[in-house]
This record gives sequence, C-alpha cells and structure tokens, in this order.
Amino acid sequence: MKKEFIVTPWEVTGKINYNKLIKEFGISPLANLPKEFQRNLLFRRGIVYGHRDFENILNAIKNKQKFVMMTGLMPSGKFHFGHALLVKQILFYQSLGAKLYIAVADLEAYNTRNPNLEELRKVAIEEYLINYIALGLKPKNYDFYFQSARSKDAKKSNAYYNLASKVSRYVTFNEVKAIYGSITPGKLNSALLQVSDMLHPQLKDFEGKINVLVPVGSDQDPHIKLARDIIQRIKDYRFSQLSSSYHMFMPGLKGDKMSSSDSTSYIALTNSSEEAANKIRKYAFSGGQATIQEHRKKGGNPDVDVSYQWLRMFFEENDKKLQNIYHNYKSGKLLTSELKQILIDKLTIFLKNHHRQREKAKKLVSKFI
Repeated sequence: MKKEFIVTPWEVTGKINYNKLIKEFGISPLANLPKEFQRNLLFRRGIVYGHRDFENILNAIKNKQKFVMMTGLMPSGKFHFGHALLVKQILFYQSLGAKLYIAVADLEAYNTRNPNLEELRKVAIEEYLINYIALGLKPKNYDFYFQSARSKDAKKSNAYYNLASKVSRYVTFNEVKAIYGSITPGKLNSALLQVSDMLHPQLKDFEGKINVLVPVGSDQDPHIKLARDIIQRIKDYRFSQLSSSYHMFMPGLKGDKMSSSDSTSYIALTNSSEEAANKIRKYAFSGGQATIQEHRKKGGNPDVDVSYQWLRMFFEENDKKLQNIYHNYKSGKLLTSELKQILIDKLTIFLKNHHRQREKAKKLVSKFI
C-alpha cells in the first residue's frame, strides 16, 4: 500500500500529516512555550511544531545562560522564501542572545552537486549571506564559516577537522547509507563533516560544553539522530546532548515541496515584485472552486490554498486579520483572485523593502566573514 506521505533527506512527497510525523519520528510536540515565543508567529501558529530536548534551550534562556544555535546552508540555487522561514528562526534566536554558528556546506555541495568551490563560495555570499543580512542578521555573537576553510585560527581549524576524523570511529556504513541512500567517499566525508558542524561548538577551542540547538525541516531529522547517537557513543569528549526543533515545510507555489531546481515552485528574494506577482497569479495552487458561482456557493479550502498558507506562515502577522481571511475564503465571500491579490500586495511591499536592504547589505559583507 502506497504511503500517505514520505519525508526523508532525499525525498519529500504527499500531503504531510505532522501529527503522524511526530509519532513516526519519535519527536515531541512543542507546547506551553514562554511569552517571547508566543510573540513569534512561527511558534504561535505551530509552524515550528516539534522538538528533541528543547527544554534545555528554554532553561538556558530562562536562566540567562549562553547557548548556541547551529545551522547550515547548501550553496546551490536561488535563496527563496522556504529558506527565509529558517532565517526568521535564526534572527529570533539571535535576539534571545544565542551565539550563531552558520556553516556553508561547500564541501558537501562540491562532492554531490558542483565541483567548483569558487562558484559555491560566490553563491553562498551573494544568494545567502547578503539576504541573511538584509533580513536582519547582526554581526554579533556570530560565526559564519565554510566547511572547506573552517577558521584562520589554526587551533580552531585543527580542532574542527580533528573532530570530524575521530567521529568516523563511531559511524557505520549502514547509518550513512540510511541517510544518503548510497555510499561514496564524498558522501561519507559529508556525513562526518556535518556531525562535526553540529558538535564542534562544544569543543574547548570554541565555546566549551554548552547547550546547542539545531533548527531543521522535518526531512533533516536523520542527520540530527546520527549526531545525537554519536554523542552517546563517543569516548574522546563529553558533549551535552543536542537539542533540535522541527518546522513545517513552506509549500511550493504548485502545492508540493518548494525546490530550488524548479523556478516555478518558488519566489526568490531577488525576484522583482512584478515577477513575483506573475508567479502567484500563474502558479499558486488554489483551494477555490472551478467557477465564481460555485465558489460563492461552496466556498474555498484555505488549508490547501498556497496563497493563504504563505500568508499564515510568513506574511500576515495579525492573527485576527488572518482569521478573517480564512473564514471569508471558506465561506465563499472571498474569491481566489482576491486572496491572491492580498498576498501579492504584501509580497510587493516586502520585496521592495528587501531589495533596498540588500543594497545596504552588500556593503556590510566584510563584517560577517
């Protein structure tokens, strides 16, 4: 019998039931979060929905203790709103006092996608870092690095690569195969480096033993589980267990997963407002009926409508306004074209402002590398 949905590091298909995913993955639902989290729409609306050992991070925040938020980026394709969903979390944790570690997985990309490190570095800066800065990233409590060149500080760099080498003692081929689907020297190297990315902030040459949070999309959970398992096995170090959080996927324009390889599935943050509006009108999957008359009678389905979901996950901060849009669309009072226009109007304002911020960000890059 065909599965209702599939969520793995190499495949995300079907309509995802996040309640079932919580049970299948063995993660815990996020609940009873403090006020500062409730003010953030991603947590208030359950878009960040699950966790492993998140209470360690909450305790650190409550007791004003230092903690690390570690994440990575794959320098391939355009930076789109699916990526921006994670950046919203990065900025939120930075505002709470987290030390940020942001890894550019250029060696992983080199081994699996593009054998040109200079080009990968350019993409990482122009498509990702500049957008991060434009969205509000601050050059404080912050470490942005490339896997291929961890640090100019020899002790730090040696500690990072030494950890990746020692991790190999605690990883099996079957584990790597389960995550990557097949085993090649490049993929094995990527797995070891990714574990080192998550664990190395706790080395004495960096922060020392500390709580580390890794926020991810649900498809990345096997990487988290591998790192958490290694922490329990490794004898050379005493690491605090990793914490992780899981966020829903922002749907692609056509209703499936957003993909950097399909330009009709996303809106890039470098797209003009006109390009973005045209994409919404042409590709955004509708939950409406076939005709206006039928829509007025039966109403639409906001739960599958991409324009509504984008408003819910990113563009409409006001809960009451969002609720009104939901009920008006469901009742048939609001047409699909009108719902799309609401999104287009908000998207236009956002992109015009973001493009101004990008121009400013280009002058600040040297402060972040």
